[in-house]
Amino acid sequence: MRVIVALGGNAVLRRGQRPDAAAQIANVNASIRTLAGLAAEHELIITHGNGPQVGMLALQSAADSGLSGPYPFDTLVAQTQGMIGYWLLQALQNALPGRQVMAMVTQTLVSAVDPAFEDPTKFVGQVYEQAEAEKLAAEHGWTVKPDGERWRRVVPSPVPQRVVETRLIHKMVREGMVVICAGGGGVPVIRDQNGRLTGVEAVVDKDLTASVLAEALECDAFLSLTDVPRVLRERGTPRESEIAHTTPYELRTLDLPAGSMGPKVEAACRFVEHTGDMAAIGRLDQAERILAGEAGTIVTPSARWPLTSTL
Repeated sequence: MRVIVALGGNAVLRRGQRPDAAAQIANVNASIRTLAGLAAEHELIITHGNGPQVGMLALQSAADSGLSGPYPFDTLVAQTQGMIGYWLLQALQNALPGRQVMAMVTQTLVSAVDPAFEDPTKFVGQVYEQAEAEKLAAEHGWTVKPDGERWRRVVPSPVPQRVVETRLIHKMVREGMVVICAGGGGVPVIRDQNGRLTGVEAVVDKDLTASVLAEALECDAFLSLTDVPRVLRERGTPRESEIAHTTPYELRTLDLPAGSMGPKVEAACRFVEHTGDMAAIGRLDQAERILAGEAGTIVTPSARWPLTSTL
């Protein structure tokens, strides 16, 4: 089975943890057992988040008096792809001796006229109290919005059209490699008036990019792995309940947070609707049980898994 995994940020940085390199590397190493288990049984492509890391580097860049201006977001996404990809690469090489593992910086094509550029929604960086967030916004020209009870910076998040290096990734997967790519949704690029690729100031949602890539690579399963066991129906009410098996139609009737679970559900729904295959949302440490149909929220056209037929 060909499986693509979109790792949530918690696989690298736990909520509330200081973003020290040692802590992040320890978290990656703790996550590798599950990923190595998947790689031993399946063709595996790994994508990952980078929100806390890219936000931290953006803040450092904006505060650096030695720079004439802060580094643009496309450059920061490339930087964090390399950093986190290296950690995952090394940990997987140690866990899978003799298996070829490749980490690569990839670009994600978006539309230059995507309306997201006029309405930033993607949370990056750490959370702040409202007063501090508004102060930083005034100092650095940020846009900030509430994220739960606290506030965070938001940047444009255009819809991914295609991962530019898709053909190369496909070739490596066919040759038996574990491929780490599209970190942080990939470096956001557009084609200019001359048809040349150029970076843009944005962050692409990692789950949506993973869904687009999974479809292009003809994956059998798309897993969005995070720190929650299942999607919740009527979250925060007395009628709250976990969803085990469902369809895109049912999920689209739910009111889900735009900055967290919403993109994961949208990505899962798109993949299932476009391919007729299986997507799932659940905990990283339960990935193998999710593929067995025993954990997570499993999304298929018929709400059944394994599928009795394929398109």
